[in-house]
Amino acid sequence: MSRERVARRVATAAAYGGGGIGLLGAGVAGLLLAEAKLAAVKLDVLQGDPLPADGCYGRELAEDGAEPLALVVLGDSTAAGFGVDHAVRTPAVLLACGIAAIAERPVRLTVVAANGAVSADLERQRELALRRESAPDLALVMIGANDVAQQVRTAEAARILGDTVRRLRAAGAAVVVGTCPDLGAVAGILPPLRWLAARASRRLAAAQDRAVVEAGGHSVLLGTLLGPEFAGRPEMFASDRYHPSDQGYLAAAMTLMPTMCAALDIWPGEGAAQAAQTARAAQAPATRGAREGAGRPARVAALLDPR
Repeated sequence: MSRERVARRVATAAAYGGGGIGLLGAGVAGLLLAEAKLAAVKLDVLQGDPLPADGCYGRELAEDGAEPLALVVLGDSTAAGFGVDHAVRTPAVLLACGIAAIAERPVRLTVVAANGAVSADLERQRELALRRESAPDLALVMIGANDVAQQVRTAEAARILGDTVRRLRAAGAAVVVGTCPDLGAVAGILPPLRWLAARASRRLAAAQDRAVVEAGGHSVLLGTLLGPEFAGRPEMFASDRYHPSDQGYLAAAMTLMPTMCAALDIWPGEGAAQAAQTARAAQAPATRGAREGAGRPARVAALLDPR
């Protein structure tokens, strides 16, 4: 999808109630559409396909020929790590290497995430992932930004995500979901469109959070945790000022890492209950958003940063 279509769809959703923001007057709608055109000029969104990242990571860490852990990654361009120059900088590979280091077992990584994906694509991705890896130990899903941009109904997007989590759980996988990012942190989107995009992002993230927990998964509200970190910091974005940069993806991986280790019961020096408590430590009562994604100690940064 072109950058102009993305911007216009966010503005149209905000103006005419897509995603439940509410009806606005014609004058405000016109202002938002004009704002969307300005955002489109500023967002020179990257084109192309994500770098291939499938493979087995951490073989050198295995003890006594331990079987690899199987990790599958579903979602959109953020899950695929689109925009980086080297696959090792994608969140999937960063996480695979970090998990391998903590578990002292190799991690076999399968990435089926796709650029432009909305929640409706998760069923296809789930089937593809389970054809490639029939019994994954862990699944990561990162989705939501395109649902906001394409005016997907919040309830429908959350329902599909919940169904995906249930089916992955039925296949034996622990499931971690990184919810919709904060689109209000994107520098090329100006107020008032930025405020409405942020509001729509938060609403979807909250609905995703509920659906994931009800389906037996683990939710990390990336927008709540990373929005302030991305806002006003251009180095967190790639050259298009829309997708994350190397630093942005590293921050996302660091945020997801404690919850993923807790889901596998491999957090260093802690049992599963203690690991989950650590991950919930920075929970925001109003949003439950930091639940299980909080706490990014220095050891996590050392494990994940390949520099």
